[in-house]
Amino acid sequence: MSPITLLLVEDDDGIAEPLVFGLESEGFRVLRAADGQRGLELARAEAPDVILLDIMLPVLDGYAVCKTLRQESAVPILMLTSRGQEMERVMGLELGADDYIV
Repeated sequence: MSPITLLLVEDDDGIAEPLVFGLESEGFRVLRAADGQRGLELARAEAPDVILLDIMLPVLDGYAVCKTLRQESAVPILMLTSRGQEMERVMGLELGADDYIV
């Protein structure tokens, strides 16, 4: 059985590196993109099993990535962000995210 492939779209190395380390040590195959455009490219090319998606990203923000991916795929998308205002949560969920983790 192959490992679950997770795509992490996060531009902050201080957040991404410990997440990648922890997830890989738990047996996940982790792909990482540091901007929204690269995240879309990897999602399309690799068809991950789940996506952890930051909102504040260079090139394309997480909302744009989520909206685009949701039109193309049913892959579970978890918004992973430090921005926890209720309106931002509602927007992320309305664009098709499956959950919003602050």
